Amino acid sequence: MDSITHTLFGLTLYGAVDKRNLDKNHKRAYLVTTVGASLIPDIDVISRLWDTSGQYQMWHRGITHSIFLTPLWAVLFFLICAAIFKIKDKKLFLLGWLAVFIHDTSDLFNAWGTGYLEPFSNNRITFGTIPIIDFVFWIIMGIAFILSKKNKQKSPYYFKMAWAFMSLHLIIQSTQGFLIYNQYDEKYDQVALSADFVPWTYSVIVKQNDTVTIFQDNLFQEEKEQSVLFSNKDADLDYLFSQRPEAKTLYEWSPFVVLVDDGKVLGLYDPRFYRDGQSFLFEYIEK
Repeated sequence: MDSITHTLFGLTLYGAVDKRNLDKNHKRAYLVTTVGASLIPDIDVISRLWDTSGQYQMWHRGITHSIFLTPLWAVLFFLICAAIFKIKDKKLFLLGWLAVFIHDTSDLFNAWGTGYLEPFSNNRITFGTIPIIDFVFWIIMGIAFILSKKNKQKSPYYFKMAWAFMSLHLIIQSTQGFLIYNQYDEKYDQVALSADFVPWTYSVIVKQNDTVTIFQDNLFQEEKEQSVLFSNKDADLDYLFSQRPEAKTLYEWSPFVVLVDDGKVLGLYDPRFYRDGQSFLFEYIEK
């Protein structure tokens, strides 16, 4: 998910806590923990500063998003709150752990995926059933915020219900995506899913031999062919990788790629992010 959504997740988690009997320092500690822990896995963006080998695409959403690292992030925020706010409350650890777990797990459901099982597995796990910005989540959390302002006594209840409805949305959206994925999986060599911003609608990217086709589909309409792409199997990947290390990283990171060698450029791109005639994950060199 994007940083705004993760921040909103943290605020919604904070809103679900009954704070009527908490003093100001406790409230501040809870806020720092829920929001901070909801964002901390994305600290890996700073790896751009020292990436000289084109590995950023693999590092981003890598080890910092590992499920095995979640308790360590929770301990970090427990210690921060103990040092700054002089609060040593085990609930802070549990809230921090939950916030990081929500971040890492929610990122599994969009097309970018995460290194959820690192360091024991380098596989990038992605389901592609939720868009990176899901406006349904925003609407649900926004409604909870409005209702909480109208009735502060029931504020925690409204935010807990928001979590319930977001979970229901995730289940419905992912179940439909799973059913659509299976319809294509039996007919093509490789299949990838990428949820559109419109709920219950998906881009299905399939590869058969050297042809990649992108369909728009949902359970309530006929599939629509959007793009047909041709991958040049004779492209000199060894030379590309030697000149553009980022291309090798993208090749390893993506479920499958489209190879380009048209006499002008030599490169490859991830077709899951193909929009308006190009993919924004495209690594190439000019010939």
